[in-house]
Amino acid sequence: MADALQQEGGRMGLDDRKLAVLRAIVEDYVATQEPVGSKTLVERHQLGVSPATVRNDMAVLEEEGYIQQPHTSAGRVPTDRGYRLFVDRLSRVKPLTPAERRAIERFLVGAVDLDDVVHRTVRLLAQLTRQVAVVQYPSLARSSVRHLELVPISTTRLMLVMIVDTGRVEQRLVELPGPILPDDVIDLRQLVNEKLVGTRLADTPPLVQALVDEVTGVLRPAMTTLSTVLLETLVERHEERIALAGTANLTRGGLLDFQGSLRPILEALEEEVVLLKLIGEVEPSAMRVRIGDENEIDNLRATSVVSTGYGPGVTILGGLGVVGPTRMDYPSTIATVRAVARYVGDLLAQN
Repeated sequence: MADALQQEGGRMGLDDRKLAVLRAIVEDYVATQEPVGSKTLVERHQLGVSPATVRNDMAVLEEEGYIQQPHTSAGRVPTDRGYRLFVDRLSRVKPLTPAERRAIERFLVGAVDLDDVVHRTVRLLAQLTRQVAVVQYPSLARSSVRHLELVPISTTRLMLVMIVDTGRVEQRLVELPGPILPDDVIDLRQLVNEKLVGTRLADTPPLVQALVDEVTGVLRPAMTTLSTVLLETLVERHEERIALAGTANLTRGGLLDFQGSLRPILEALEEEVVLLKLIGEVEPSAMRVRIGDENEIDNLRATSVVSTGYGPGVTILGGLGVVGPTRMDYPSTIATVRAVARYVGDLLAQN
């Protein structure tokens, strides 16, 4: 869709001057939240042409659907189509200042565990962008086993603790078919770690079955029971978790001006399935910007979503992003989301 709009912009005669006018309209409208007139554009921007020429350019932009005139104003505002062309062709990602980068790094480096990393990240995104921030916990489906611990609770009960490479921890109780000796617990722990550590969770089922087939003697009954719990923990419990912050920021973006109520947006943001769809479908090093009607969720078509993936290196463990009005500062938001994702990925790589 973006490529089609770029090509269309060229076919419709949007030369550099008209693109500069569109850029100026978007920037002024984002900054002032007021419709923009030709006189204002000439006064604020070095366009090098007269107000009459700017009015003619605005007429072309309006005819082609990139800007529109609100009923209550003589000025113009961008349409979703205009924002899309701005993002695809016109926006320049604003580099973060050294102070901003240091602030991000200091805020995230103090995290003590995975939950703290995610909660710090979502709060930071909401504060920096002044939008609704969404962060997906590292997906178990994309994770690998770092360590499996077996903790004796009694002679017939163990606690299985799984730690994955993202720092996520899962615990399950194992009810054994009969009593087990402490030395046998040690042997079981060694066997499962030798077989499974370093393996992606999605690839573990045949290895777990191999453990059952290879074990003989007194360990076999315990391993058979343990294997069932292992499969449930490693494979079947791929529940995804989401952290959300900054919903109060929706009241700042002017969304009430357009649809009268934030309730549909808030209801959509309460659904984890919706949030995962917004930020979970990401590719390595790719920024995804969905504007207005490009959103598949009906209740979010008054918003824009800026999202990307995060993880160590080129490995994507989850997604993060922000939801806000279509009238957002795209260059700054894109730069912030990208920078935070990179710092979170670096932090996970260190752990």
